[in-house]
Amino acid sequence: MEKLILEKSKAGRKGYTLPKKQFDYCVSEHIPEKYLRKSELNLPELCEGDISRHYTKLAHLNYSIEEGLYPLGSCTMKYNPKVNEKTSSLAGFTELHPCIGDESAQGALELMFNLGNCLKEICGMPGASLQPSAGSNGEFTGILTFRAYHLANGDSKRTKILIPDSAHGTNPASAVIAGFKTVNVKSNDKGRIDLEDLKSKCGDDVAGFMVTNPSTLGLFETEIVEIEQLIHGCGGLMYMDGANLNALLGIARPGDMKFDCVHMNLHKTFSTPHGGGGPGSGPICVSEKLVPFLPKPQIVKENGKFKLNYDLPQSIGKIHSFYGNFGVLVRALTYIYMCGAEGMRRISENAIISANYILSKLKDEYEIPHYEYCMHEFVLSCDRQKEHGFNAKDIAKRLLDYGYHAPTIYFPLIVREAMLIEPTETETLEALRGFSETMLKISQEGKENLELLTKAPFETPVRRLDDALAARNLNLAWK
Repeated sequence: MEKLILEKSKAGRKGYTLPKKQFDYCVSEHIPEKYLRKSELNLPELCEGDISRHYTKLAHLNYSIEEGLYPLGSCTMKYNPKVNEKTSSLAGFTELHPCIGDESAQGALELMFNLGNCLKEICGMPGASLQPSAGSNGEFTGILTFRAYHLANGDSKRTKILIPDSAHGTNPASAVIAGFKTVNVKSNDKGRIDLEDLKSKCGDDVAGFMVTNPSTLGLFETEIVEIEQLIHGCGGLMYMDGANLNALLGIARPGDMKFDCVHMNLHKTFSTPHGGGGPGSGPICVSEKLVPFLPKPQIVKENGKFKLNYDLPQSIGKIHSFYGNFGVLVRALTYIYMCGAEGMRRISENAIISANYILSKLKDEYEIPHYEYCMHEFVLSCDRQKEHGFNAKDIAKRLLDYGYHAPTIYFPLIVREAMLIEPTETETLEALRGFSETMLKISQEGKENLELLTKAPFETPVRRLDDALAARNLNLAWK
């Protein structure tokens, strides 16, 4: 195991040279005596080479997209072009103070104005806000606009949001935090929304319907027109969870499906690294009826100049400090400009092809609950493998030994022993083939040597942990 940096410290070593003092400064004259240290700091003393090697070794203990395939279902962990980092680190962006006036922030405002227009075109909708800082924050913002719309129409009886049983967990959470009750809608035997169940729950108390399309099962809701007619027919609004937008770019638009609001995970679909809980960005696009309720300020262009417009009397207000996670916005626009309209469509086409390639390789060994051509991801079940004594979790752990990050497991909840696989469009045929062959090999290993699966991983820095205990008693401190 890599030694801790304090254990490597040797007195007198250093990897820096402080600049000569340019002026005389007496600390004791400016800081009260009681706040001054009485002893030296216990800081590590190392040469530059040792410091560089230490942190490089630590970095290698973490898995990254630069090392291999990241088939994390519904999270779209695609490769992030390095040009994104170049544009987002330009001094004109990084040195811009968030409190600076509009006149001195024309470049940043123009960038956000253009990004908003791109997203509106991609979604086929007339309004947008870049403020939400993550997908869940985008959901919350969108549902707040639903509430504002209904209240503006004097309709306070709409207290329910309908949500499919295959939805992301943030959907009901966002609806509840926004002040609504949630009602579960069942899936049918094809893994899609059960129209009869949906009909039975449509009424004058429905504020809206939240649906992920394509769904978490990787299936397009083929009856989305009928669903839209049911929801709008009872006076509700349509919300699309855009977590899976990576499957639709240049192919289908939420606005054309008559959705009233959609959030986009820029850190997924538009290529910003988002491991470890951030950074993120979840802009929303809305239909004409919701434009007045968008968060303020809105970026407008008047007489060739860009400015922030706060004069929006029906707005739900600000939902993020300043204007959003700006660095993510820079990366997203870089990616969109780099790919162009044709490239956007190719992204989705290649993501769909990649997922179907792996599905075709695994369908005979693993159970596919709803077998048909999928979109950008698919769900398999490890029920067959469980009959031999090992399960989805064991397979996920064993994948680590082969140098792969494991897919999402045990989600969606409507599939037993679920494994949700999303390879993305940035993987080569060789990478897809290698992952597929490894999944087949692991299944065979479990049948021949059960301990290889139930005791894995063997090659990682730490062996199998008590997952529940580790999550509940997380300790990242060094002692």
